Amino acid sequence: MVDLKQFAFPMLAFFVMCPLAIAVSEDLLFINYHIRVTNDLPSDLPPGVPSLHLHCKSKDEDLGEKVMFKHEDYTWDAKINLFRTTLFFCYAWWEGKQQYFEAFKATRDEHRCRIYHNSCLWSVREDGIYFSKDSLAWYNEYPW
Repeated sequence: MVDLKQFAFPMLAFFVMCPLAIAVSEDLLFINYHIRVTNDLPSDLPPGVPSLHLHCKSKDEDLGEKVMFKHEDYTWDAKINLFRTTLFFCYAWWEGKQQYFEAFKATRDEHRCRIYHNSCLWSVREDGIYFSKDSLAWYNEYPW
């Protein structure tokens, strides 16, 4: 009969080390990713009156709510965890419109955000929330 310890330990080690081996092979665990969300909404509000509300957080860290003026940035850094489950999500609202979006998702962004200085760039606009991996081409990933 097979000893459970002899069978279970190698299987456990495999499932724990496999994601690490994949990530370490490209040094993805050690990269500091920069996430930037910019308020590019039109504003007919008087000067000094913010137009966008943004609240970003992860499972473990609440970055807080930020009330943003036109062209203001909300920035933070993130590293990918051992299991590549790092996720930062945001909730944006502006003039009756609201949208949830994933600002950084390890399995989606670990490669696409490395193109431009390890940065994930987001722009909140009148018709949605746009993503760019290079600050040149922008894609509306989350329409209002």
